[in-house]
Order: sequence, then C-alpha cells, then structure tokens
Amino acid sequence: MKRATPQIRDVAAAAGVSYQTVSRVLNNAPRVRAETRQLVLDAMERLQYRPNRAARALGSGRASAVTVVTSNTTLYGYAGVLQGVEEAGRLLELTVGVRVVESDTAEHVRQAVDYVTDPSCGNVIVVAFDPAGSGVLRAMPEDVPMVAATEAGGLPGLDRRMIFLDERQAAADATRHLLDLGHETVHHVAIPSEVPTSARQGGWRATLEQAGAVVPEVLSAGWDLASAYRAGQQLAGDPRVTAILCGNDDTALAVRRALYEAGRDVPGDVSIVGFDDVPGAAYWTPALTTVRMDFVGLGRACVAALTEDAAPVDVDPPHLVVRESTASPR
Repeated sequence: MKRATPQIRDVAAAAGVSYQTVSRVLNNAPRVRAETRQLVLDAMERLQYRPNRAARALGSGRASAVTVVTSNTTLYGYAGVLQGVEEAGRLLELTVGVRVVESDTAEHVRQAVDYVTDPSCGNVIVVAFDPAGSGVLRAMPEDVPMVAATEAGGLPGLDRRMIFLDERQAAADATRHLLDLGHETVHHVAIPSEVPTSARQGGWRATLEQAGAVVPEVLSAGWDLASAYRAGQQLAGDPRVTAILCGNDDTALAVRRALYEAGRDVPGDVSIVGFDDVPGAAYWTPALTTVRMDFVGLGRACVAALTEDAAPVDVDPPHLVVRESTASPR
C-alpha cells in the first residue's frame, strides 16, 4: 500500500507543537524559540516532510492560494466580496478557497484560525462584518499574511491591514436626503454589527444631531426577514413615522411589507431608504431608494492588497441612488 504523504499536522504532532508553530517555522518567522524550531525541523526530517507548492510560495511572499474566512456566503455583501475575490484570484491564477466560521464562540473561531494557518491555505482574507469574522481577525497570528474587509473605519485596537467602504458617510447622505425632503426626523432599523454603534447607525445619528432633529430609538433586526418585518410593524403603528432608513435592502423589503399591511403608502405616507442596492431594488414597486455598495470591488481590492503582481483596484465609493420610495411628507 502506498505510504501517505505527511502533512503539516503530522509534523506538528511529531514535534509536540501546534501547526501554527510549524507554519511559523516554514515562514522563517522570527518569534520562534531556537529549540522549538529545531524540534520542528527534526520532525520534518524524520517524516520526510516537504512543503507543498503553496507553502513554498507563501514562504517566499508570493502565495499561489488565498482563503476567505466568512460567517456567511449568501447575504448580499458577503457574497459580493466573495465574487470579487474569486474574479481577481482567477485572473491571477490563484487557488481560491472558503472557510465558513459557524459562530463567534471561542471554539468555532479557533477551528477557523487553525484551518487557515495551514500554509496550504495561502494568504488569508477575513470578512469581518460581524462578531464571528471579527473574532477570527483578532485571533489570527501576526505572521500569517492577511487582509480584512471590515465596516467603515476598521476594528479599533488592531494593527492589521483592513479595507472598507465609507458607509458612515453614505448613511449620513441618505439621512440628509430624507431631511431635505421635509421629514422632521428619520427612524432607523439596524442590522447586526460588530460594534455597538455601526458605521451606518453612526452616520444616521450624527446627521440627525447636526440638524437638531429628534433621534428616535434604534430598532434592531437580525439577518432574518421576520425580525425586520416585526420592526416594521412597530413603526407602521406609529402615525408620526414618516421616514425610515433601513440597515440593508432585505430589511427594507420586510419593513415595506409591514407598512403595506397597515395601509400606509410608500412613499405617500412613509419614505424608505435601503442599503446595498441589491440587483432587484430598481424593480420593486415602488423602486427602492438605496445606497449602492461596491462589495465586488472590495473583494478585488483585498486580493490586490495581498498580491504584489496585482494592479491597484479602484473601489467605487458608496453613494445614494434616488428612486421612487422617497418623497416629501404629506
């Protein structure tokens, strides 16, 4: 029977170390004790371990693979980043992999980090739009070449490469648009975020405060449409509500349904603004006013940041697309 080719985990077990440590030895990382390094080298010799092509490329700073860590592959923003990574990787002849982190628990975060620190995974891109992705970003060893796609401003306290879209300013522009139409204030249905005050929520709040408008209580929704629908029901029952900024377009769809069932017309009674500009937003009835986000460009930019052969990527800044779902209040 053919003898199995030893893998990095076999080396780690033989040396009595983690395979992150083996990765550091393969990458000539400086912060490995001499005796530990020798243990790893001896184990590699005994097992006749030879780093694969991806590992050798990674050690020379020219990875032939990239692995994306994300908590979701179907939501529009996450899927857009993945699309951009795949497109850029294909042009550069990189092998692109995906590792889903199931939750922000310590166990799931550790499992994801353990997986992507294997040199065969190449460079790493972390989609840190939520606590699970952000947990992986914070736990990544410093010697692993990586970049993260984050909310606007990045994650505080981390000295890692982070790329983001300025959604804070876009949320401010959307809120200003509604105020300029004559609405006295703007309510907000928020999506989950890594930080207590997300970039979208921060832009909304700052604009209301600058205008001297009342800042309503934020209604929080999950990623599921049902929770956004329930938030919409709360707002639909309040006749003082005339303008709503939604955390994303899916949230806007559910809120719109709740308003419809309550007999409140959009935009006659209530104006709605979404976020992301999903492909179908222009074909709703009424067509949705929303903020266009270049998630695909963000994914491409992440690959370019990790690959010295890649040309710089121009990412379109978020901007408001005005359609039919906003109007002056009656």
